[in-house]
Amino acid sequence: MRGLTTAQADDIRNALRAAGRRSGLRFGLFLGEPAGGRRHFAERLHAALGDEADDAVVILVDVKGRGLEIVTGENARRRLSDSACRLTAMSMATAFSAGDVVGGVLYGISSLAQQSAARPR
Repeated sequence: MRGLTTAQADDIRNALRAAGRRSGLRFGLFLGEPAGGRRHFAERLHAALGDEADDAVVILVDVKGRGLEIVTGENARRRLSDSACRLTAMSMATAFSAGDVVGGVLYGISSLAQQSAARPR
């Protein structure tokens, strides 16, 4: 993960693994500049997961373009409502606007995992 310290990248990787263990979903993060439109790029990343896409959550953070997308697969969507994703995204954006990209990402991963774990599989 370019632009991050080794410790920050490790923290994010650990958070992604912990989110997966806690929720049973696959979490992925793209931190960078998307090729083309943000939403379209995030959906392509999600689709690239193939058979795992139904149980996946992809978070795209475009720091330079100041954008954020959360894409959920069919099974993940049953456990993460659009409103839950929207509220998480708003909290993440607040951290980003204060200059805390890593903190916002870590919060978002943890929040989405917690919310999806709280709903039955």
